[in-house]
Amino acid sequence: MPDLLLELFSEEIPARMQAKAADDLRRMVTDKLVAEGLVYEGAKAFSTPRRLALTVHGIPARQPDLKTERRGPKVGAPDAAVQGFLKATGLKSLDEAKIQRDPKGDFYIGLIEKPGRDAIDVLAEILPVIIRTFPWPKSMRWGARSGKPGSLNWVRPLHAITATFGLETEEPDVVKFEVDGIETGQTTYGHRFMAPDAISVRRFEDYEAKLLDAKVVLDPERRKDAILTDAKQLAFAQGFELVEDQNLLDEVAGLVEWPVVLMGSFEQEFLATPAEVIRATIRNNQKCFVVRDPKTGKLANKFILVANIEATDGGATIIAGNERVIRARLSDAKFFYETDLKTKLEERLPKFEQIVFHERIGTQAARVASNTASAGYLSAFVKADEQQSQRAARLSKADLLTEVVGEFPEVQGLMGRHYAERQGEDDAVASAIEDHYRPQGPKDSVPTNPVSIAVALADKLNMLVSFWIIGETPTGSKDPYALRRAALGVIRIILDSGARLPLRAVIPELIERIVKIEAVLSPAGNAIDVSATLGGQLLYSTHIGVNKRPEGDQELASMLREAKADFLPNFRASFSTRIANGLLDFFADRLKVQLREQGARHDLVDAVFTIGEQDDLWMIVRRIDALAGFLNSDDGKNLLAGYKRASNILGIEEKKDGRKYEEKPDPDLFLEPEERALAAAIEQATSRSTTAVRSENFNAAMGEISELRPVVDAFFEKVRVNDDDPKVRENRLKLLNEIRSATRAVADFSKIQD
Repeated sequence: MPDLLLELFSEEIPARMQAKAADDLRRMVTDKLVAEGLVYEGAKAFSTPRRLALTVHGIPARQPDLKTERRGPKVGAPDAAVQGFLKATGLKSLDEAKIQRDPKGDFYIGLIEKPGRDAIDVLAEILPVIIRTFPWPKSMRWGARSGKPGSLNWVRPLHAITATFGLETEEPDVVKFEVDGIETGQTTYGHRFMAPDAISVRRFEDYEAKLLDAKVVLDPERRKDAILTDAKQLAFAQGFELVEDQNLLDEVAGLVEWPVVLMGSFEQEFLATPAEVIRATIRNNQKCFVVRDPKTGKLANKFILVANIEATDGGATIIAGNERVIRARLSDAKFFYETDLKTKLEERLPKFEQIVFHERIGTQAARVASNTASAGYLSAFVKADEQQSQRAARLSKADLLTEVVGEFPEVQGLMGRHYAERQGEDDAVASAIEDHYRPQGPKDSVPTNPVSIAVALADKLNMLVSFWIIGETPTGSKDPYALRRAALGVIRIILDSGARLPLRAVIPELIERIVKIEAVLSPAGNAIDVSATLGGQLLYSTHIGVNKRPEGDQELASMLREAKADFLPNFRASFSTRIANGLLDFFADRLKVQLREQGARHDLVDAVFTIGEQDDLWMIVRRIDALAGFLNSDDGKNLLAGYKRASNILGIEEKKDGRKYEEKPDPDLFLEPEERALAAAIEQATSRSTTAVRSENFNAAMGEISELRPVVDAFFEKVRVNDDDPKVRENRLKLLNEIRSATRAVADFSKIQD
């Protein structure tokens, strides 16, 4: 079957856009082909700085003919309906229609035949539409046509379109169309400097080979492999080791069509600057890699650059130019670093008073203050030193005000650790300043030091609580403050560290440290003003008064003081409960995502979360693991089936009777030995499983519940629930409810999917 070759040749495409653009081109073309009935065998897209290319092989030469039936009006319908049917189906008369019998009557059926078109004609129709509607994140217009309505928008000026279609054994045809005056053909161009002449191509294999001869490596993965291999070999030859950087490698591969790896150097004195600053400077400004001495593990005063040309002087001029720029950039970085060292972190904190973190939350100073208080409170839960935790939280954001972080934001936290170490802070404090941002993604490590854990939890939980208080919660795909990432960070820290954090109790305590709630007696003495403020911002104010004015101002003041004493705790509790409940639901949803990605069943999260006050995430996951193991056993599966049977019977009968059967069954009404055996087993299993849960031995709790399986089976086999005697029936329904209640000692089985 024929193959398609498509190339869109333009000026340089930004490296960050190339991978997605190639994927978009493949997706858009193949989706259109399938929609047109042209099911292909395979497709692959490529990108270089100057072109997007696509090959689709195994496309049918022609669309299949389509035959569809269209149902028309009833036999004997009005003439207007009949004429509309004939027009829609293209039939000349009703003699060409079939009659189909139906319980509602006889209907006309029209057969519509649509002959397929040649695939090349379909391509000529769909490709220009795809080019005109291509989803570049940023695009431009150019030339004389740019002022005309409907002119082409492309990421950079588009110069040529190559589009061929045909069998491997035959000369391919050009897919003829034009876009904004650019007509398709078989001509492309090689490397801008080393092989700029036009190249005539036929199909993909020919195209790729000729580009390679013209100094263009089409496949970005091949360019990456070449860069990485050559860089490692060059570093090794000089006695060094390449510091690999996948993101930089991806970017550099998008900057060159013919990668040539070279090595440059800079002055030894710059190595006095922290390695991270050197790396950020060289990486961000010149897109170069750094190397290290394998003996010491420290950076060497060398760097590796990737040129896009084989220079006649062996790259000496290119190296010298890069060295000149890097030397200037490193000089700036060294100056910033040395300037920063002159001011201690704590001395920078007053400036936070003038920096707003969020207009409805308050300043960075307020945020630091609440983080400091919260870190001290949380330190007890993670067995961290309270003073060190508070000290680290107080200094954790100070490096945001330094010159180096201002120039290279990606080293925030890391530079804070450097500066803390230089000013003599404790190692745990310095490490916590760096680690409190972690984890920043699913592949990032989590803090392990107790002080770091306390500060990281304080920072993330306080941010979540603050945004929940002001109602700025994630909606749909929108999460501008990365609150989902913060919640997942809290979950990962708790699960990895084994921290026992009762969130339902912890969140109100954090609110106390974030929100200031006050109650003030009004000057008139007849009302109480209760206000809540967050970071200096007034959230809201409410008033309570006295309905009946007693005799004497002293008595009124006394009553108001009592009202204030009763009202304020209730107000605080209600406020905190609302926030805590919302956040716990959010954590439950995030935990489901986390467990689902790990292959766990999300319905088990609901089964555990919905029983009681479940808020200890570490314990919940242990409980879920035990429940999953139990349900994979025969006892677990059969008990779940018995539970579902009991629950279904109860649901039907409770709905029919309009009542719940939640009372204890009467032992005197047990008529069958299976009833008595079930009641005794439930009492024993409930007691033992509850004891096991309290001691957090969840496997043992599941084992105790599994003891119910044989007696539940026997009950359903021997006992008729809906007995003729109403009292016996009621008692047996109450016994079924006992099965439901017994299983809640370990989980809510109603949430478990079959």
